[in-house]
Amino acid sequence: MASQRGLFDESIGGPGLDVVLVRGALDEPAADAAFAALRVEIPWRQEHLRMFGSVVPVPRLEAWIADEGLEYTYSGIAHTPQPWTPAVVAMRALCADLAGASFNSVLCNLYRDGNDGVDWHADDEREFGRHPVIASVSLGATRRFDFRRVDDHSVRTGVDLHHGDVVIMRGTTQELWRHRIPKTRRSVGERINLTFREVLRR
Repeated sequence: MASQRGLFDESIGGPGLDVVLVRGALDEPAADAAFAALRVEIPWRQEHLRMFGSVVPVPRLEAWIADEGLEYTYSGIAHTPQPWTPAVVAMRALCADLAGASFNSVLCNLYRDGNDGVDWHADDEREFGRHPVIASVSLGATRRFDFRRVDDHSVRTGVDLHHGDVVIMRGTTQELWRHRIPKTRRSVGERINLTFREVLRR
């Protein structure tokens, strides 16, 4: 399933930025199969946010899959965990192996076209711990993944994520940096992103 691991690892550098990109963690046939399975297995939902007195749709489809009892709330949206599916379990095993970590939850995102994206944020919720290990697999259309420092927005870096790539973030990345998937006017197809985390039980 995985390609020749290690030959395509890239470090994404910056002060306090601890990110490794594993290019082609899934070869093309495996990535194609994973995308097709995830597209139909995951119970995608259109969430909505209240902004400036109006209710607006989140610019992507989402699903929260996790062990029983691990609810997750962010941006005012409460997520009840959905059960693990076979394809998601397979992606968890791949990401856990690459990251050398265990994961009990995953936020699934479906970007339908270039009008979908996610703005600057950090995965720094208290339930993930101070310096979480987060592994993220990208499938489908190539999209840009940007980083910028919290204390100096002029300090930026970024990379294009391709079909089958895995990004691993750890250390002070969530504390000192923010990241995003910007919208684009380019004609792009669907992209699935699974971001695996370990929720600390209270």
